[in-house]
Amino acid sequence: MATVLIPLAQGCEELEAVTLIDLLRRAGIEVITAGLDEQPVKASRGTVLVPDTTLDTVKDRDFDMIVLPGGLPGADHLDADARLREMLRRHTERERYVAAICAAPKVLASAGLLDNRKATSFPGILDGAGVAGLEYQTDAVVQDGRIVTSRGPGTAMDFALALIELLAGQAKRIEVEGPLQRPQVV
Repeated sequence: MATVLIPLAQGCEELEAVTLIDLLRRAGIEVITAGLDEQPVKASRGTVLVPDTTLDTVKDRDFDMIVLPGGLPGADHLDADARLREMLRRHTERERYVAAICAAPKVLASAGLLDNRKATSFPGILDGAGVAGLEYQTDAVVQDGRIVTSRGPGTAMDFALALIELLAGQAKRIEVEGPLQRPQVV
């Protein structure tokens, strides 16, 4: 079974965090949420999330994927966390997936993981981030190697389903997506 870490910071975007947690778990993927400290997380719209554990508890563990929800100031708190930057670099070096949505791709940029890559984010987030050779895209989900980025709350479901397909295959994605009753886009 694939394992995914979702770090939760004060001020994260709850729609993104909860959508990721919910859909990945529906796919049978082990999801561990970790707070930056031992406090419950008050998300950007006031929803209180209780992480499974703390980042200190899991910082030396290897995961198949680390996924960063966005939102402000949540992404700023993730960006300021040296433990998380080190984990992201280590996972990238070990050819594990790292993914970020909305404002969180700035964390990947700060860690030097978006240099010479294709990526997306909430509009304006990566402007002036000093990312060498960044090829900015406007697709809902952008994958470049083992780095996956997405635009914002409205793309959270597409993002989660793309991550399920990467970790568990297309059949599992279809199995999870069917009961969601998403409208067909033509």
